[in-house]
Amino acid sequence: MQIGAMGRLLALAAAFWACSGDGAGRTQETSRAVRSSRDSLRIIVVTHGQSSDPFWSVVANGVEDAAEELGVRVEYQAPNTFDMVRMGQLIEAAVASRPHALAISVPDPDALGPSIRAAVEAGIPAISINSGDQSWKRLGFLGHIGQTEYEAGRAAGERFAAHGAKRVLCVNQEVGNLSLDLRCRGLADGLSKAGATMQVLGVSLADPEDATQRIKSALARDSAVDAILTLGPTGAQPALAALRETERRDRIAIGTFDLSPEVLLAVRNGQVLFAIDQQPYLQGYLAVVVLTKYLETRTMPGGGEIIRTGPNFVTKENAADVIGLSERGIR
Repeated sequence: MQIGAMGRLLALAAAFWACSGDGAGRTQETSRAVRSSRDSLRIIVVTHGQSSDPFWSVVANGVEDAAEELGVRVEYQAPNTFDMVRMGQLIEAAVASRPHALAISVPDPDALGPSIRAAVEAGIPAISINSGDQSWKRLGFLGHIGQTEYEAGRAAGERFAAHGAKRVLCVNQEVGNLSLDLRCRGLADGLSKAGATMQVLGVSLADPEDATQRIKSALARDSAVDAILTLGPTGAQPALAALRETERRDRIAIGTFDLSPEVLLAVRNGQVLFAIDQQPYLQGYLAVVVLTKYLETRTMPGGGEIIRTGPNFVTKENAADVIGLSERGIR
């Protein structure tokens, strides 16, 4: 009896160790099987920003990294300029090609609504990224990844007010982009708590010199302006250029949305008070991850709320650390 019991025990132990020895192999086989199944997945990302833009290049880097890590096929598409008609056409073409999933930025929900609803009605899983925090639910998206634009603008207003600003110029490079309009609206509300005010100035960054002159003229017309908020990193350059040409440059603070190498250097050197980082790398990266896992598991994080990637503030105190990450294309 004792020998028989010992034999059974040894047999069980041998079976256990055999299974344990194969565990790593089976895990690798499972991993290869999952990756192989993902080879057929095709996700299309359609945004209003070109990958050559400093901001959108970081979004595109996030998309590419996630695609490579997960082993899925991803296509990044955008119009050559801020063009809602062309963007709508890109969405419609994407729907017609029957991808497994879509990620779409929504700067103008009214203009893009019909194209987006066509995607939803076609049964293509879709999420919004970057812009669309006010409209993603009514458009039928599964979720939204990005920062809440109004709250980000309000935080900027509160920071300017704490700095002592009384009159802020909100420089909008894409008038009609709902996300940018919300930033200015939030700025106004954040300032109002301290009795400060703001005005909106529309510019076109297709002509940086013209944008510089418009900002310079606005400063000449309103001597009370003591701060400028630009709504993108490419807008910060004309603002800095305008200040260099005015004798009030030491009395006007600048803040900006989003990062670029030039903006980060200006923050580090004290020329820009702050830069609001909405972490665009995460917007691109998480979009691919979330959609891939949804296709595999039909689960969606967020609990019906926005998956926030910002706002975060980069200031003189932490700019040096962020510069190193920016050089790698992830900030």
